[in-house]
Amino acid sequence: MDDPATARRERSPGAKFLFAGLIGLLLAIPLFSVYLLVYDRQSQSETARASIAEGWGGPQIMAGPFLVTPYLDQATETVTEAGRQITRSSDVWRELVLAPDVAEIDTRLKPERRQRSIYEAVVYEAAVQGRARFALPADLARYGVSLDRLAFDRAELRFGLSDARGLFGAPPRVAIGGRALPLQPGKGPSETDGSGFYAPFEANALRDAPVVAEFNYAMRGNGWLTLSPLAGDTRWTVASPWPHPSFQGGFLPATRRVDGQGFSATYRLGNLALGKSLVAVRDPAQAAPAEIRPRGMPAADAGDYEARVTLVQPVDLYSQVNRAVKYGFLFIGFTFLTFLMFDVIGGVPVAAVEYLLVGVGLVLFFVLLLAFAEVIGFTAAYLLASAAIIGQIAAYSAAVLKSWRRAAWVGGLLAALYGVLYILLSLEAYSLLIGSVMLFLALGAVMYVTRRVDWTGKRGVA
Repeated sequence: MDDPATARRERSPGAKFLFAGLIGLLLAIPLFSVYLLVYDRQSQSETARASIAEGWGGPQIMAGPFLVTPYLDQATETVTEAGRQITRSSDVWRELVLAPDVAEIDTRLKPERRQRSIYEAVVYEAAVQGRARFALPADLARYGVSLDRLAFDRAELRFGLSDARGLFGAPPRVAIGGRALPLQPGKGPSETDGSGFYAPFEANALRDAPVVAEFNYAMRGNGWLTLSPLAGDTRWTVASPWPHPSFQGGFLPATRRVDGQGFSATYRLGNLALGKSLVAVRDPAQAAPAEIRPRGMPAADAGDYEARVTLVQPVDLYSQVNRAVKYGFLFIGFTFLTFLMFDVIGGVPVAAVEYLLVGVGLVLFFVLLLAFAEVIGFTAAYLLASAAIIGQIAAYSAAVLKSWRRAAWVGGLLAALYGVLYILLSLEAYSLLIGSVMLFLALGAVMYVTRRVDWTGKRGVA
């Protein structure tokens, strides 16, 4: 005769199912802690990459060139003196800003991987050369500017570069009519927060014919390179041996080539698409940027009127580990379900502590994956961590389930799960489809296997 006390202690299959589910929910706490750990390590990685690139040059924005010519204008003001209103006129200096009607820029990027400890950053050297043609508008008077009041002897050709510390090698060269111009730092446009360089020159030749400026310079940067265009016709060609570019911003290349040897792209932009005039009149004070952001701090996204090329690192291990952690409940659920089937159908009892230890082992996989991936890369880390956890849980299952054959089922299930997860991580576009179909098939299999299980334990009670 069975012991009544033992019969009372025996849980129904439904109670065992709910109990296993409760333990699975409790494991959400360490799983969420792993998610936070990945985020923390990613933040440390970004800080380390910024430190590696420090002193090299930040993400760069190029703007210009612009031709700025001061001119005298009359300003009037009305004041009240002794109860009478008096209007006074005075001469003030203003600036005529001309964008080129044609700007041709060629940029060659030379990437380089720089490493410190386990962290790596991609930096680049850029060789920039080009030409820009400037011409006075035929309807100059419409802008309230008189030709004879333009101070052509004080004209300046201005170039913008968001992190001028990146200039290196031979000094930048700017020439007009084959004559090199002396250069001075600063006076960049607002797009580069005032950073850049300029060339003062005498622009009397502009009275009669267009002026063509030729320029070339070398700079360093990291991450990405952005062009803030403003010309009647901007033609920007950028090329690099880096095989993983990302083209961003409000403008995409007119033509591009990307292969294992690198990439090349050509942009063709007009001022009508930019929505900006080639001529502007302003007070000199307006040239000062209203807001200065720390050098080397990139904007979150490329602007709507910018063209950006990013040198992408093809494998972002932190985002892959992060995505893998999101499938943690899938691992815990399928493994617990396997143990539950052995318990309910096979008659092999599984204790709560045994569920908990197996669950902790499954969570530990993601910690091992993160730790190894930072050192040996994602794929090798995935193979090593999954093999370690499969071996550990399979060996423990042999003791818990009292059979190596049953343990082999558990090990096989885990191997299949890790294989499917790797496919899900590799095929991001189809991960939802594959995952949902897999869950559908698994649910159907569980329904079939447990179709005759008495979950309440009361069917046989009279």
